[in-house]
Amino acid sequence: ALEGAGQATLDTAAAAAAWASMEPDRNRRLAERSVADTGLGNVEDKFRKNYRKTLGLLRDLHGKRTCGVISRDPGRGIVEIARAVGVVAAITPSTNPAATPVNKIINALKCGNAVIVAPSPKGHSSCALLIEFIHQQFERAGIDPALVQMLPEPVSKLASAELMRAADLVVATGSQANVRMAYASGTPAFGVGAGNVASIVERSADLAEAARKIALSKTFDNATSCSSENSIVIEDAVYDAMMEQLLRCKGVLLDATQKARLQAAMWHDGKLSERCTAKSAEQIAQAAGLDELAGQEAKFLMVEESGFGPEHPFSGEKLAPVLAVYRASDFADAARIVRSIYAYMGAGHSVGLHTANTDYAIELGERLPVARVIVNQAHCIATGGSFDN
Repeated sequence: ALEGAGQATLDTAAAAAAWASMEPDRNRRLAERSVADTGLGNVEDKFRKNYRKTLGLLRDLHGKRTCGVISRDPGRGIVEIARAVGVVAAITPSTNPAATPVNKIINALKCGNAVIVAPSPKGHSSCALLIEFIHQQFERAGIDPALVQMLPEPVSKLASAELMRAADLVVATGSQANVRMAYASGTPAFGVGAGNVASIVERSADLAEAARKIALSKTFDNATSCSSENSIVIEDAVYDAMMEQLLRCKGVLLDATQKARLQAAMWHDGKLSERCTAKSAEQIAQAAGLDELAGQEAKFLMVEESGFGPEHPFSGEKLAPVLAVYRASDFADAARIVRSIYAYMGAGHSVGLHTANTDYAIELGERLPVARVIVNQAHCIATGGSFDN
């Protein structure tokens, strides 16, 4: 029924789902439920994220035709027609149990599809509340609530795998295991897995502004975003000055002994510990026994790093306000370091660059295995659907 209902109905369905999560009181409840259920991130940033990402998506979709004839090219003799895929399986992570599902739902509805969400077990209650809100708005708009569903509790890998096999399209966000399962399902799939973003600070950059943006991105929602910087690579010529600016932004640089204690707390048998994932810098310091940091009001922790790979876990994704800092001799060396980081984890995602010479951005785009080069911006906000990007 939705597939053949026409553009106005598709637009209404997408808008109803968006308003279900964006209305301030509902948004607040979703943010509070997300943090209470998962223990990840913080309420105020979840509130901002739910609003900003959804508004940015609505801006991108506004006025776009998604059914019937959407374009004609008489010169080439081509008519482009859009039609629904069918049922979309939306695989969503615990780090964003409201923002990620609603954006997948909006996209599916805008194109005339039904959608079934497979939330992470931790995020099930948050997703259920979101869908309850969506169904309320659908009732007002005269839209069948069965178009948006979710897997019942308990959500298992077996149930998620069967959903992916039976659906017409899979859109998966989360762990590498989930993304691989999506691609192995035999159903057409779009997957987005581990991030591990690095940002380069080139010698011509406005260091104070670069530090402010990196700190904002690194601390937003306790670094739950796959687009949060995990490493920064600073040119030697401005290394000390940039570190001073990061310290002014409430970053704390750990010494070698403190780094070892932090590593022991953050990883167990090579896997990230839940004790530190998406927690505040203060909570992480406590978990690592860094009692000497008490009272410093640290917003994020920094460790100097020079290696890459499993033997150097700080070179990987941390999902926490912890930043690995590399020193590069020049810009070419900085690009080499980022390439080495991404050879371990993060290839195919994006890279940040702080510079006054935007020609360097083209160079990174041509040489690094990334989909985007984000120039002079707070990285996780720029790539996370920011309305003002």
